[in-house]
Amino acid sequence: MNPASTPTRLSMTQVLVCGAAIVTLSMGIRHGFGLWLQPITMDRGWTRETFSFAMAVQNLAFGLAGPLAGLWADRFGAYRVLLACGALYALGLVLMGLSSTGLAFTATAGVLLGVAQSGSTYAVVFGVIARNVAEDKRAWAMGAAAAAGSFGQFLMVPVEAWLIAHSGWQNALFILGLAALGILPLALGLKEPPAAVAASHEQSVMAALREAFAYPSFRLLMAGYFVCGFHLLFIGVHMPSYLKDQGMDASVATTALALIGLFNVFGSYAAGLLGNRFPKRYILAAIYGTRSLAVVGFVLLPLSPWSVYVFASVMGLLWLSTVPTTNALLAQIFGARYLSMLSGFVFLSHQLGAFLGAWLGGRLYDVSGSYATMWWLSVALGVFAALINLPVRESPIVRPLPVAV
Repeated sequence: MNPASTPTRLSMTQVLVCGAAIVTLSMGIRHGFGLWLQPITMDRGWTRETFSFAMAVQNLAFGLAGPLAGLWADRFGAYRVLLACGALYALGLVLMGLSSTGLAFTATAGVLLGVAQSGSTYAVVFGVIARNVAEDKRAWAMGAAAAAGSFGQFLMVPVEAWLIAHSGWQNALFILGLAALGILPLALGLKEPPAAVAASHEQSVMAALREAFAYPSFRLLMAGYFVCGFHLLFIGVHMPSYLKDQGMDASVATTALALIGLFNVFGSYAAGLLGNRFPKRYILAAIYGTRSLAVVGFVLLPLSPWSVYVFASVMGLLWLSTVPTTNALLAQIFGARYLSMLSGFVFLSHQLGAFLGAWLGGRLYDVSGSYATMWWLSVALGVFAALINLPVRESPIVRPLPVAV
């Protein structure tokens, strides 16, 4: 091969530092939204379902916009998507604070923020990682980026709780809007040389989509990711209110969410390391199965602050550890060319689960006055996800060679 034909890559350090910082901001802000449920609903006189529905729409918009954001990033450069969505993130947070009706709240906290998150989180950043990091270090690098998102949760949740307590929930959103603008300069650090974006197997977008959706393992990964989204949004949005309903101080929920973020730093990083050494389908099955066991213990054992902290710590180890594992597996099977787009479609399934977890939690609570059904549904879905990941095939897909003319 002619050395001059080898595409120029960004340095791995630059990609990881800028990508991790972006994910820290975007995911850190996102993880704390459950803290706004009670102050907003009490101040506006809304039901929990009103807030939950907006969060559900946010996750649905996140998922629906994900494939388009990924395609744009794959074809025209991730930094353009990050610039646009970073600005939209800031605008959405400000307008969320100004919304005075349920419909406006759904449009801002739901639609605008969901679209903004689709282009400022994992799928876009992981595409850059896959194109610029050597294959033997790819799973580790994705694990490091996912760990950064977890550190963002650990860092930002206490900050957001402090802002709400000392500045009011509305001013807290305005301040976070300013913080979200930090994504813009970081995006420039992920500006790839055109050759790096265009290089690799010449395959059309439609051919890549037909190939992926016809492949059983792709569909199994989508189904597993649906369960992941259900778990994360039900717990992230509703656990603070569940604990308060049980008579616990608000500080317990804040500490629990922070512990999820702290332990997921280790869980996500460990998942990246393990993904380079063991079959990724077994790692995913273990993650989902252990989540179910953790929920069973949490529901059946006596509730106390320490039982909450233990549950949060265990769930933290498992929280986003599916993300580097699933995305590294996609890159391993299909290659890096359309990774952001394919990751966007898998994440769409994740967000459909998230929509159901966020909305159904509020709906069933308003109907029954309890979260019990949602906890046991989470257990059943975790077992289902563990089983369906076992038959996933991890070998690279075999494509027919082009016919010589």
